[in-house]
Amino acid sequence: MAIIEHPMQALANYLPHQTFELVVEYLNYYKVHLTVTQKRKSVLGNYRNARAGQNHRITINGNLNKYEFLITLLHEMAHLLVFEQYGHKVEAHGKEWKNCYSKLLIDFVQRKIFPTDIEVALQKSIINPAATANGETELLLVLRKYNQNIKTDYYTIAELPVGALFLLDDGRAFKKGEKRRKRFEAVEIKTNRKYSFSAVSEVKIVK
Repeated sequence: MAIIEHPMQALANYLPHQTFELVVEYLNYYKVHLTVTQKRKSVLGNYRNARAGQNHRITINGNLNKYEFLITLLHEMAHLLVFEQYGHKVEAHGKEWKNCYSKLLIDFVQRKIFPTDIEVALQKSIINPAATANGETELLLVLRKYNQNIKTDYYTIAELPVGALFLLDDGRAFKKGEKRRKRFEAVEIKTNRKYSFSAVSEVKIVK
């Protein structure tokens, strides 16, 4: 997997307008080694604490739109701030992390950085942050609108009616089922096996 280490000024290309200096201030103060990586299926970003003389390390997927990049970075920065205060004594996404992440989101929302629809969607994250992006379906659906390279003829699972047939990129066909908590069930047509999909999984409709 290719990883790109960006000089600070290049970071501005990944961030919303008027956030570069504030983000760099955080990175410099806490001595963060930030890298931008290619798309990863399982995570949008991750954090590794400073140890053995190394700086804190954060990686963020480079394919995210600017608002999603910033929100993901704040998620990881919250892990850093919690580690600075508690070390390994608290849960990764426990109340300490939730409180810290909420405060970071409030700070940036109050600066009027985000469009109104993202601000509204962020309110739930501020009240009760989810441990992963897949736990914040409504926010992800709103953020998707700001992607520069939206795939044509693709829809999210959440947009399809129950019973709709859809295809994955590997050619497998499924029939959408009911929602189970935050994910949707679907049955593979060929094998009749059940699978679960994130609400924001992008698929093609079988016409």
